[in-house]
Amino acid sequence: MKELNTKLYFITDSTNYDEEDFLFRVEEALKGGATLLQLREKEKSTIEYIDLARKVHSITQKYNVPLIIDDRVDVALAINAEGVHVGQSDMPVSIARKLMGEDKIVGATTKTVAQAKNAFKQGADYLGVGAIYPTTTKVKTVLTSTETLKDICKAVSIPVNAIGGLNKDNIDVLKGIPIAGICVVSAIMKADNPKEKTIELIEKIKELGL
Repeated sequence: MKELNTKLYFITDSTNYDEEDFLFRVEEALKGGATLLQLREKEKSTIEYIDLARKVHSITQKYNVPLIIDDRVDVALAINAEGVHVGQSDMPVSIARKLMGEDKIVGATTKTVAQAKNAFKQGADYLGVGAIYPTTTKVKTVLTSTETLKDICKAVSIPVNAIGGLNKDNIDVLKGIPIAGICVVSAIMKADNPKEKTIELIEKIKELGL
């Protein structure tokens, strides 16, 4: 049975951190209550990605939080991660599902209702929708309106998470939209105290009624 709580979905960014500091931040976020963790590595070689993924997985398993690998089904399979996340230019959801198997989590990034319906039809377990705000991560940012986010939530019966430049000071814009949770990168990754920031985000998410 898949366990899927996307309330506070933490996506990592190891840029500018040595491995020790990076793994410390990952663990602090989990201590603070992050419910799902995605390891996102755009620059690492396959061997480096697998090595880091193993280390992160040993931490997420301690806190019983699923580890999602961004883009790379091979890396996810290599370390027996709980799932994989694919974007619109990555492997199609249907193929990722076939390779990962029915028991694993497959997530997808979507920006339109048509993309959302397609990902759902192909077997996605959840959707990341955005960017709601411009981001500072090394990802191309195409903004998605809160109206489109609302329409996507109504169009599919799987959890929908808002993503893109979100932090505790700007997520009020999501109030009243039936999302399952939010995805954050910089709000935790760049925090002076990642655990404290995660706790604050959880409290703010509760205020939104999630």
